[in-house]
Amino acid sequence: MSSLEAIALLRTQSLTTLAHERLEQRIATGELAPGDPLREAAIANDLGISRGPVREAFRMLEERGLVIFEKNCGVRVRQLDLSQAVQIYQVRISLESLIGELVTQNLTPQASTNISRVLDSMADAVQREDISAYIILNFEFHDLLARFTTNEALYDTYRRLVVQLKLFRSYSLRHTPRSIHISLGEHQAIFKAIVDSDPVLAGARLRQHSIDSLERLHASVAR
Repeated sequence: MSSLEAIALLRTQSLTTLAHERLEQRIATGELAPGDPLREAAIANDLGISRGPVREAFRMLEERGLVIFEKNCGVRVRQLDLSQAVQIYQVRISLESLIGELVTQNLTPQASTNISRVLDSMADAVQREDISAYIILNFEFHDLLARFTTNEALYDTYRRLVVQLKLFRSYSLRHTPRSIHISLGEHQAIFKAIVDSDPVLAGARLRQHSIDSLERLHASVAR
């Protein structure tokens, strides 16, 4: 492969990553809702890139369970029904206990600082009642906890599982906006248990947070 070919390949991969991250963020915040069609040409034009990287980004989103390809209909944001969300939560609830214990046992000063910064940003988003920002930061907080367990198998499993809940968690927070205040308090309590070096309590609080999140989801769907 020539140097020019290598540069072209790198550029294409970077643009695909850009398109993937932008689209996933829009899905997470609810800007793109379940069932919404994704138009390749329109997205490429919006991002200022060619259609190739957008097409590859669609494939990546499909692998993560966020979009579906429908024959003769194109690509749509996946519609996850409540029973599917409950099944994912059931697995997540068990994983969160382990995440809480492992991240507490393996927490470094730098990891603690990173998590604290995200938590501060979450508090700021709540004060401004910026639900979109809070949703993104919420995912980042939990992603950091899973990553800082230093268990790569756990982190990979968690990411593949939880990414699909973006289809529902944004819905829950948007339809019960006051719940972000409750959610923030739960996250602050989780972090306190972690920095207090109490792995059992951290695991228990993370597990309960997942249970409470599922209950809020049920309530928002019922409304």
